[in-house]
Amino acid sequence: MYGELAEYYNRIYHWKDYRKEAQKIKKLVREHKRSPGNRLLDVACGTGRHIAFLRKDFECVGLDASEELLKVARRDVPGPEFHRGDMTDFSLGRRFDVVLCLFSSTGYIRTKNEIRRATLNFAKHMAEGGVLIIEPWFRKSEWREKTVHLQTYDAESLKIARASFATSDGAFSVADEWYLIGKEGIGLRLVKDHHRMRFFEPELWLGALRAAGLDPRFTKDGLMRGRGLIIATRPAERGAPEGAMSPTHNNRPTTT
Repeated sequence: MYGELAEYYNRIYHWKDYRKEAQKIKKLVREHKRSPGNRLLDVACGTGRHIAFLRKDFECVGLDASEELLKVARRDVPGPEFHRGDMTDFSLGRRFDVVLCLFSSTGYIRTKNEIRRATLNFAKHMAEGGVLIIEPWFRKSEWREKTVHLQTYDAESLKIARASFATSDGAFSVADEWYLIGKEGIGLRLVKDHHRMRFFEPELWLGALRAAGLDPRFTKDGLMRGRGLIIATRPAERGAPEGAMSPTHNNRPTTT
């Protein structure tokens, strides 16, 4: 999905209403942000579809671990900066008024230590009075075990059918997916994909965010059904210059 299938990503998720989600994000930012700026960082931005609808209102920067997805973002959403990096250890050397991590991307964090590292890193990049919005993965109680799913994309010269089977392994959800891709003038192609994502544990995440110095809460009123949102704010600190990284943090270059 994030490598070999990146060129088909936007078509596979053609049903997702990014414009509507961006409107809700802007509403939440107005309600919770207390910093004066409009700098926005989208962590795990994928192909930049949220940024496409947010860049008129914010000075946007995107970051993702997949160079293939970033190539699509730079092509389709010109103007904003796009960086390659991992959410647990990237460092951009500046702070943002809004930090986003959407579409359940945090589900790919495997360990409790990595959750702590990611939350510390999010906090490090937040301005005083800034807001963090995380769209988590499903909780284990909401996962539909041993179910099959089918999604399709049907254009004149491109057809895609994705069949998936959902299982679980302890603290992780597992989805095995097969893509049948038909391109006019080329033929058919079958691609297998595998996703193993850690179930969302609200208290683990909220505790890690509090330990990172943020004030978080979880709401079931999310962007997509069944996932909810974490909304966390960064209290003001005395003596820290606006927009600058704290001198106690190691401002390493963005890692890949």
